Amino acid sequence: MPECQQLNIAILPLDIVPGDPRANMDATREGVTKAAAERADVVALPELFSTGFITDPEQLAIFAEEGERIVSELADMAALYGVVITGSCLNTDAKHPVNQGFIILPDGRRVTYNKRHLFCLSPEHELIKAGGELPPVIDYKGWRLSIIVCYDLRFPAWCRNTGNRYDVMFVPANWPKVRQYAWEHLIIARAIENQAYVVGANRSGEDRFGSYTDSSLIVDPLGYPISKPAAWGLMASMSYEKLSSSRAKLPAQRDADRILFPDIDPASC
Repeated sequence: MPECQQLNIAILPLDIVPGDPRANMDATREGVTKAAAERADVVALPELFSTGFITDPEQLAIFAEEGERIVSELADMAALYGVVITGSCLNTDAKHPVNQGFIILPDGRRVTYNKRHLFCLSPEHELIKAGGELPPVIDYKGWRLSIIVCYDLRFPAWCRNTGNRYDVMFVPANWPKVRQYAWEHLIIARAIENQAYVVGANRSGEDRFGSYTDSSLIVDPLGYPISKPAAWGLMASMSYEKLSSSRAKLPAQRDADRILFPDIDPASC
């Protein structure tokens, strides 16, 4: 059993200022401060929280080169406030820009994940290098945390929780309201089929690609929404007892197809 039976998750649905990392970092720090004061264990940020979606190649390359500095600043913030911080920002991989998800723990440990599925209705696939590694998992107080990024949500095989390898999946996103029905139902589906909590951390406000407000949500392993509004965003408490009970009552992972993880023993699920 984990040392922490309850995990408090906060979402900061930032109204991202396009191409202004300092303004967005200031808003992030303010939100993290408030969430930590409300005893949040994890603070979830949207996709590309520090810049928004950038289409100018030169500007994008500049922001990507600053990605490690942004992540280091978040690591300092996580240590200062004693919270996990997750989201995505521009970064580089072998000098190529990537849309990089991250989970940063207060003790300095972190995992990163480069967005695999690049959105076909935007020029993202022309500007960003697709990732090739499966969603990572990192342990925090006995909870196994994982991350995908936005459009990855549409691909269930990629999100497969074979062997119950993760307990919580974070999904930082810039998912517009015009496709909100799909967004909500895909989050619910991923939670049910993977018997895990799913945290959909969407941005708010508007940009030239659409409107985003009021679409972040957190659902439990049965697919039920559990998040409640807070002055700075959303909050939810996750119960490990509920997670374990739902998996014990219906051990569906024992019957799952092992396409991506063929070596996992079904008996261990």
